[in-house]
Amino acid sequence: MNIKILIAAHKQCPLPKDSVYLPVHVGKALHPDLDLGYQPDNEGDNISEKNPYYCELTAVYWAWKNLKCDYVGLVHYRRMFSKSGPGKQWDRILNTKDFEKLCSENDVILPKRRKLYIETVYSHYDHTLYGKHLDDTRMILEQKYPEYVPYFDKKMKMRTEHLFNMYILKKNLFDEYCEWSFDVLAELEKRYDLKSMEPFHARMIGRVGEKLIDLWLMKNNIKYKEVDYVYLGKKRYFKKGISFLMAKFLKKKYNESF
Repeated sequence: MNIKILIAAHKQCPLPKDSVYLPVHVGKALHPDLDLGYQPDNEGDNISEKNPYYCELTAVYWAWKNLKCDYVGLVHYRRMFSKSGPGKQWDRILNTKDFEKLCSENDVILPKRRKLYIETVYSHYDHTLYGKHLDDTRMILEQKYPEYVPYFDKKMKMRTEHLFNMYILKKNLFDEYCEWSFDVLAELEKRYDLKSMEPFHARMIGRVGEKLIDLWLMKNNIKYKEVDYVYLGKKRYFKKGISFLMAKFLKKKYNESF
């Protein structure tokens, strides 16, 4: 079984040694003189130059158009699929044998859902970023994929979701998902002058892309397996909490990632 788990990265960082992982230098087209020693996302058919807007999805696009394998996954240099339970973070990161077992039993693997508790998916995005991004996405679905609208509406009202653009998909499903999702995102991109936006907010295409996997799975009635994940690095819980409260009650939008 040929499984490739892409690790989206834009700088040198500690990485798992297991050969199942394929580090991908995202946005390589914008930094031609920077050689990280990773697979560049600007080879073959690619959208590497759109990394400031699509974020880690430039690695996904590259894999869709250029990578041959049985399963494709995406993680991040600071966030990996892991075993549950105690132990050091690096020791819990999944390896080839773990992925082979998971993929032999499942066509789709996702990280455990994040609970939003007091917010819905839509209200959280609207408070911290700009709900218009989601409104425009719904309009695109109405025009091009109306059969997805009920599932979009359902997701927007939910208080849990799968985040981070992290997943592992059987390659035929991966190809189908990419064909649909990148078409939606390309239409969304046309509606904004992304170059004129502040860099943090210009990353909106990647953020909206993060919302699409759930409704695609729901609409197509595709089952999935959830597994744990680990965040590598320092978490800024306090600052994130304060920023969320300011967004919710003072209407101060996020201006950085946490």
